[in-house]
Amino acid sequence: MKISVIGAGNVGATAAHRLAEKQLAHEVALIDIVEGIPQGKALDMYESGPVGLFDTSIHGSNDYKASADSDIVLITAGLPRKPGMTREDLLMKNAGIVKEVTDQVMKHSSNPILVMVSNPLDVMTFVAHATSGLAKERVIGMAGVLDAARFRSFIAEELNVSMQDVNAFVLGGHGDSMVPVVKYTSVAGIPISELLSQEKIDALVERTRNGGVEIVNYLKSGSAFYAPAASAVEMIEAIVKDRKRILACTTLLEGQYGINNVFCGVPVKIGKNGVEEILEINLAPAELAALQHSATLVQENCKSLSTLLS
Repeated sequence: MKISVIGAGNVGATAAHRLAEKQLAHEVALIDIVEGIPQGKALDMYESGPVGLFDTSIHGSNDYKASADSDIVLITAGLPRKPGMTREDLLMKNAGIVKEVTDQVMKHSSNPILVMVSNPLDVMTFVAHATSGLAKERVIGMAGVLDAARFRSFIAEELNVSMQDVNAFVLGGHGDSMVPVVKYTSVAGIPISELLSQEKIDALVERTRNGGVEIVNYLKSGSAFYAPAASAVEMIEAIVKDRKRILACTTLLEGQYGINNVFCGVPVKIGKNGVEEILEINLAPAELAALQHSATLVQENCKSLSTLLS
C-alpha cells in the first residue's frame, strides 16, 4: 500500500505523520511545490520512527513522479482561509490548484482513490472528479467526519462525558450550510434531546456550523489542521483495512435525497473500493430541506467553474 499526500502544509504534514504512525502504508510520499519543505518534514517524521515504533518509509519531493503508483492520494493543497474569508471566497483560486494537482496525480497513478480535504470541500471534490475521470466511488470528500467530530466534542464537553460515547451525523456541504442531524445524535444510545434542552442543542449546532471559523479567528493567519488531518486519516484507515465504516462523507449523489449530480455530504459505507454504498436515512422535512438547500449552493458554485473545467 502506497499513500501520497499532496500539500505539505499543516493538514498534509499532520496527516502524513498519522498515516505513518498507524502504519497504514509501507510508503508515504509527501509532495509540495515549495522546495525543501516536503523533504525536510518527511525526514523529520521518518526520524521519529524509532520513538513512534513504526517502519513506514516516508519521503518528500517537489516532483509528482514521487507519487507514482499510489493506491490512495490525500489532496490537501490549496490556500487556507483567513479571518473574514468564507469557503466560497477560496473557490476560483483553489479550483485551479486542485485541477492542476489532480492532473499531475493522474499522470503517475492509474486508478487511485482520491480523498479530498481542500476547501471549499464539496466543490473541490467535484473538480477532482471531473478532472481525474475516476469512477465516482473513488473520489471522496472529507466533510461530515470532521463536522461530526466537532459536534461530538462540543456535546461531550457540555455533558462532561467521554467523547467515545457520543455519536453524531452532520450532513450537507462542508461550510455554513452543513446540517447537524440531532435525531441521529446520541450519548451511549441516549438521544441528546433527553439530556440537553432545545436551547442548548441549538447553541451546540450553531457552534458546530462555525467550528472552522472559531479556530481561524483564534489563529489569525491559519486554519484548523489537527482535527481535519485526523478525520482524513480515519477515512483512509477505513479504506486500507476495508472496515466498511459508516461515515458522513462527500460523494456524488444521483437521485438520493432528491439531489441529482451534486457532491454532498451524506452517510456512506467506506471500504477498500471507496464509497461502497450510499445510505438514505429518514430525515425530518426541515432537515431534508436544509440538505437539499446545501446541495443547491454547492451546485451553483460548481456551475461557476464550467469555463475552468472545459
